[in-house]
Order: sequence, then structure tokens, then C-alpha cells
Amino acid sequence: MSLKAGIVGMPNVGKSTLFNAITNSHVIAENYPFATINPNTGIVEVKDKRFDRLVSLFNPKSQVRATFEFTDIAGLVKGASKGEGLGNQFLGNIRNCDAIVHVVRCFEDPDIIHVEGSVDPLRDIETIDFELVMSDIDQVTKRREKNAKKAVATKDKDGLAELAVIDKILPIMNQGTMVRDIPLSPEELKYLEPLNLLTLKPVIYVGNVSEEAYANPDGDKNYKVVEDFAAKEHCVSIPVCAKVEEDLAPLSEKERNEYLSMLGTNESGLEKVARASYHLLGLRTFFTVGPDEVRAWTFHEGMTAPECAGIIHTDFQKGFIKAEVYSYDDIDKYQTELALKAAGKIMTQGKDYVVKDGDILFIKFNVVKDQGK
Repeated sequence: MSLKAGIVGMPNVGKSTLFNAITNSHVIAENYPFATINPNTGIVEVKDKRFDRLVSLFNPKSQVRATFEFTDIAGLVKGASKGEGLGNQFLGNIRNCDAIVHVVRCFEDPDIIHVEGSVDPLRDIETIDFELVMSDIDQVTKRREKNAKKAVATKDKDGLAELAVIDKILPIMNQGTMVRDIPLSPEELKYLEPLNLLTLKPVIYVGNVSEEAYANPDGDKNYKVVEDFAAKEHCVSIPVCAKVEEDLAPLSEKERNEYLSMLGTNESGLEKVARASYHLLGLRTFFTVGPDEVRAWTFHEGMTAPECAGIIHTDFQKGFIKAEVYSYDDIDKYQTELALKAAGKIMTQGKDYVVKDGDILFIKFNVVKDQGK
């Protein structure tokens, strides 16, 4: 399970520079609108100090971190939903993402063009949010046109229920309202899942600040606007300096830590984005360890041991018998599995066990082959 995030924003806000930092892939990031035409996708490993500690304890032949997939599309401009610019053509590329990373320009630089002629974070946020709503209206309208007549003619229960939800939200969306701001029951939300609506996805607002504001973003007036807006919308805001992140990307761990220390911080903006994304989506990490491999696995909070076993391999879930489980904190303290056993810290758990963040799992299973009829 790889976390997927789509990066949106206006042209020249630092989206592609941030993407370069995320993937160290050096995609085009020029000082003119629409430099990104084709959507860029990159996968980055999630930094986790627990993983590093487990690697040092087990010294495995192979290491596999959890991953974070980002898709960067062309900058959106005012009127994108009516054909202005290029960004709206690629919104479909981020409909399958788990979350939206909305990059907002907070830095002042006369040498970098802003398509609206000035830096105004609130105006830019409202522009992008409006275009996302308009894109979703198009998606919902097409769905209604495709299925409404059939649902009414056949009196299909699910089809009529979906139609009722669409007819409920469409007039409100036409007023510029995000779908996530429309009160809907879990049952109603279920009927909207196939549409992959952008304005239903959780959002992280990333304020791209100047290098000078990196260590103290709360003192930056432009970032404060982003922070206040996100708080009002019950969303997350993260300050990032895309240029600094890009400079950090190719450095060694030691050089990176020294650079961050010089800037007055101990965590990069990208690490904050990854951590916030996991929290926002209710994602957690469990580990499998041994001399052959240490691997981090991403799962949804509340999943049981068999469900987590299924993330490793579907056969593990089908034939699940039990799981031997211990915590990261315990292996960090006792250092070896032998010492854990002696201390009674390795537990045998059954099908009802709810996996916790930082658990180390060893799955025992038995696959029964289909015998056919």
C-alpha cells in the first residue's frame, strides 16, 4: 500500500521545484507558466527513524521502506475549468490519489513571475479551490447524464440512491462549495466513491516560504494567511521552502542534518508533509524483520492482523492462523528477539488482534488450495 498524493497549485508557486526535492528527479521547473505539461509521477521512500534502528539491529540483506507516491500536474489558472491554461486537462491524473497537496506561494521574488501579477495566498487558494469544484461538477454531471435514465427506468435501488445523492449535492456544488463541506452520511458517501471527487479528498496546504522565513514561518505574513485559512477549513498547513528542500535532496544524511541545523530546524518540510499525510489519512506502519529483510508496511488504523497479513500477500490473509507480535519500543530496548522471548514480550495474537503503529509481525499461515468442483 503506497500513499498517493497529487500536487496542485498555480503556475510558478514552486510545485515542480518541490517535486524535484521529493523525487530528486530534476523535472523541468522553469520561470514561466505551464512548464509542466505532462504529469510527473515519482515515488519517494518515507524516512522513519524506527526503520533505521531495526536495520541496525538485524543487519538484513535487503531493506524496503514504506513509499509515498506524488503526481505533479501543470499549474492551474483562473478559468481552467473553461479551458484556460493546461492544468485542468490533467486533473484526471490525480483523481486516484489519497490526498491533495496544495502548494501556495508565500515568498516574494520580483524575478519569478506570478500569473496574477502579485503574491496573494488567499486569492490563489480560492482560485484553485474553485477550479477543483468546477472539475468535480463536471464529473458529477456526466455521471448523472450517464446513469439517471437507466436508474429510473429499471428502478434499480443502488442507481436511484446514487441519483438522490447527486441531486442533493449538485445544487450546493454549483454555489462553489467543496463536497467535503456538504453534510453527508456514510451511506451517501459510499455512493460517491466511484467518482473519485477531488473536493472530497483531504488537503494539506503547503506554504512555500522564502529561505529567510524557513526557520520561523509563523513570522511570515503570507504563510500566516495560509495557516489561518487551513485552520478555518479544518485542514493541515505545512511551511516548506521548496528551494531548500531541493538543495537538501542530494545531500548525505550528515550533510543534511548539518544544513537543517544551520537553518534552525531538525526536520525537513518534506518529512513534515509525509508525517502530516499519514496522520490525516489514518495511516500507520508495521514492520517485518529478519536477517533476509527489514520492511516497512503501510496500513490503515484499525486493521486486524489478518487484514495486515493480506497487505503482505493475499494468501497470508486467506490462510491466516496467528501472528507473533512485539512492539518497536520493546525491540529497541531489548535489542534481540532472544532477549524479548526471555522477557515475555513476544505475544501470540489471533484473528481479532488490532495491529498497532510500530508493531513487528511474524505471520503464520496455511494456504488451502482450491480443489475445484
